[in-house]
Amino acid sequence: MEADEVSIREQNFHSQVREYTICFLLFAVLYIVSYFIITRYKRKADEQEDEDAIVNRISLFLSTFTLAVSAGAVLLLPFSIISNEILLSFPQNYYIQWLNGSLIHGLWNLASLFSNLCLFVLMPFAFFFLESEGFAGLKGIRARILETLVMLILLALLILGIVWVASALIDNDAASMESLYDLWEYYLPYLYSCISLMGCLLLLLCTPVGLSRMFTVMGQLLVKPSILEDLDEQMYIITLEEEAIQRRLNGMFWYFFKYKRRKKASAWERNLVYPAVMILLLIETSISVLLVALNILYLLVDETAMPKGSRGSGIGNASLSTFGFVGAALEIILIFYLMVSSVVGFYSLRFFENFTPRKDDTTMTKIIGNCVSILVLSSALPVMSRTLGITRFDLLGDFGRFNWLGNFYIVLSYNLLFAIMTTLCLVRKFTSAVREELLKALGLDKLHLSNNPRESETKPSANGHQKTL
Repeated sequence: MEADEVSIREQNFHSQVREYTICFLLFAVLYIVSYFIITRYKRKADEQEDEDAIVNRISLFLSTFTLAVSAGAVLLLPFSIISNEILLSFPQNYYIQWLNGSLIHGLWNLASLFSNLCLFVLMPFAFFFLESEGFAGLKGIRARILETLVMLILLALLILGIVWVASALIDNDAASMESLYDLWEYYLPYLYSCISLMGCLLLLLCTPVGLSRMFTVMGQLLVKPSILEDLDEQMYIITLEEEAIQRRLNGMFWYFFKYKRRKKASAWERNLVYPAVMILLLIETSISVLLVALNILYLLVDETAMPKGSRGSGIGNASLSTFGFVGAALEIILIFYLMVSSVVGFYSLRFFENFTPRKDDTTMTKIIGNCVSILVLSSALPVMSRTLGITRFDLLGDFGRFNWLGNFYIVLSYNLLFAIMTTLCLVRKFTSAVREELLKALGLDKLHLSNNPRESETKPSANGHQKTL
């Protein structure tokens, strides 16, 4: 019996070492990728060789860590879905024994822990450390660290006080009052639940805008079909004007690059790729709205459709999709599509337009703000996907312990608002595009019949000035 117990302990030890090694390798890859992304946008002028350089370097490492955690939170749900399907397809395969429920649970717990750590500790520390100057009479890095720690303590007391008062006003019973004194089991989960709710509300605002904006973004990246256009003549005119106008008019380079790109594009790229991508975007958006509509019906007739309504049978025991591996692949595609659309929508909102990072010209303060925003969006993405019924994967760890996920009216209202806002954005997008194309076909596009200020474009004229249509 003792030999069996020793063997079991050894197996558990090797299993834990293997899981920690896998987690470390995955996070190391994400950290390296995040570092290259941030350094691509970070302003080079911030790289001095003094005390500020050390502060900037520490803030850079903390921001990179936060961005890596955000990427992990985004990839965690697709990784869990595909892992479940692989375990179902190859239950006894020796080479995938490392892919088990313990590893998946551990990744979810680590993602939740690191998200809290970055949101409430690392990013506030990086911001205050970057803005600190040290107390009077003290100099050096230690003085700035001391000031940062004092600011963090004051901020923590302020937030805890606000949460305490709000909790006391909302739940004024004896059990709730006793739980107010439990910091670890009550305050932090409740606070993170509030942050998650704010992130889901932000996604509710950004995602529909991003879904409609994706058509414009892809239209700018791809080459549109050319019908009855003389590209040679346009290229010749622009080439003559480009050298003289480029120094005075920054927009001229975009037109030159646009027509040059269209000139080099092959016929199949112009006439096949662009329509195929637009149709694919439309299909993905329609499927998303359809799944949300079906989830609304499930919520009305079945209590288990709630995000906290049921718990699954575990990883590798049952398929998460009705259509098996194909359905799981479709869920993964939709999750990534929603995340990309939410980021596009976030930077398309007028309030966050100046927040967009620029290559080699983004300050560390703006990088910290972008990392916090991406972390909030990525942490709320698994919750939003489960709330909208995009996936039936039952959230593991602290992601599924949010109080508001059990409120029927909040979940139902969230689904209704998402479906309505996405539909309205798409209808407005396509009706506007169809109206403009009809005006161009009838030759009425110069009569200023469009009411959308964004649809008017500025084009260079022969004398170097701009003409607004």
